[in-house]
Amino acid sequence: MVKPSNSFHQVPLLLLLLVVASAREYNNKDIITTTSTISRNDFPPDFVFGAGSSAYQIEGAASEDGRKPSIWDTYTHAEKVVDKSNADIGSDQYHKYKDDVKLMHDMGLDAYRMSISWPRLIPDGRGAVNPKGLNYYNNLINELIAHGIKPHVTLNHFDHPQVLEDEYNGLLSPKIIEDFTAYADVCFKEFGDRVKSWSTFNEPNIQTLLGNDIGMFPPERCTYPFGVVNCSKGDSTTEVYVSAHNILLSHASAVNLYRKTYQGKQKGQIGITLLAMWMEPLSDSLRDLAATKRVIDFHLGWFLHPLVYGYYPATMRKNVGSRLPYFKDNESEQLRGSFDFIGLNHYQVFYVSDVARSLDDNSRDYALDTSAWVGGPPAIRVLKNTKEFLDFSRLKGPELPLAPWGLQRLLEYVRVNYKNPEIEINENGSPLLTSTGRNDTKRVEYLQVYIKSLLTSIRMGSNLRGYFVWSFMDCFEFLFGYTVEYGLYEVDFNDKDRKRYPKLSAEWYTTFLTKHGKERKSYSY
Repeated sequence: MVKPSNSFHQVPLLLLLLVVASAREYNNKDIITTTSTISRNDFPPDFVFGAGSSAYQIEGAASEDGRKPSIWDTYTHAEKVVDKSNADIGSDQYHKYKDDVKLMHDMGLDAYRMSISWPRLIPDGRGAVNPKGLNYYNNLINELIAHGIKPHVTLNHFDHPQVLEDEYNGLLSPKIIEDFTAYADVCFKEFGDRVKSWSTFNEPNIQTLLGNDIGMFPPERCTYPFGVVNCSKGDSTTEVYVSAHNILLSHASAVNLYRKTYQGKQKGQIGITLLAMWMEPLSDSLRDLAATKRVIDFHLGWFLHPLVYGYYPATMRKNVGSRLPYFKDNESEQLRGSFDFIGLNHYQVFYVSDVARSLDDNSRDYALDTSAWVGGPPAIRVLKNTKEFLDFSRLKGPELPLAPWGLQRLLEYVRVNYKNPEIEINENGSPLLTSTGRNDTKRVEYLQVYIKSLLTSIRMGSNLRGYFVWSFMDCFEFLFGYTVEYGLYEVDFNDKDRKRYPKLSAEWYTTFLTKHGKERKSYSY
């Protein structure tokens, strides 16, 4: 009997999607000089520059003022992340939001990308609104507005209420559509007079993969041989697609509500945010070119295709077959065009090569391996297993390689294949070990070349409207806990007051934003 194939089961792709580089070797095309002059004023007048975080990662106050557990509280309390930490206190923005907003203002941010904690606002997943949670988000949003900072709000950043997981398996049930829409309704009603940019979900194309196929995210559902942990429940061959399908329908339902009831009077916009790495063929062979197209379809087209065209990519329909849910005519119609903008979270480039392997032998549905990243064949490195993935002691300065041309190719691909939608780069940044300190010169270099690369994409016709650094300050980094940091501001997690300190990258970004914007001068780097 032919065994069903799985979407993403081989470990190397997952590891390469999330891992930090252990080498830093570039091809000539990766090396971009940083001596040229660029100004914020080179960007369109309404282009938005900001920085971001998410509720679970930064708020803390996990059991205060009526908040109940999310699936990430349950997961971290079982000591599943690399340093066995949790975000019960985190960066403590719940208590320090006024100080943080002042730092954002001093930095010159146009906007702050944040998320709302569903289990803080509606602790039981549906029904009664928590007045203290409502008060907190009103206060935070008002503080941002008072300082001239636009709140860009994500409704779900991986952290739906644990109670819904217990009741009906969360994203695996179509019941999530009604509950998510009701939760979104509360957010639109209570905050939409001030929030003009909404994103329904953050990175559903990795959330579903890690949670319902590989088993490395909550709710830890997977089946042998696809998972990289010992899952006690799940079906990797189907559930990854079912959960993604329900997210798409939840998104479409919330957008439909917003457009019919709120958008006309509130004058905001709504979209969704996807993880968007660029995939480059390892060689010019036809097999590698075809394999690269397959992985792009399974990585980005999985969500973008239904949003733009109303159905899944042909590659997915062919390879997944009957295991891939289908959209009814009315669902397809509601999905098509259900966004005002698309958020893309981009960090790096991966190289793809074809694997001469049958789809019938439990290989991935798109039958390829991601063989390399870090600038090309001379720097090939494939991590072998989860233990190696999580072992940062072996790394030597794990900054991401500079490949801004990958972001340009990503934007050009979306422009050509998906009708040139409005785009926000909602996450872009470079991780460093916590021992690196505040002199994060590599992060400064990374931000410089990526921000500069946006100008090329704009001049080529991409409909870019904003850019957000990940992250505003150090925070809990999901699987990695506190062992890596992305922040422009350092947070002293050993200090009970969680003191914040600007890094060199914060100083550079402040200079870029304030000197250029206020003094109308160019800044050379």
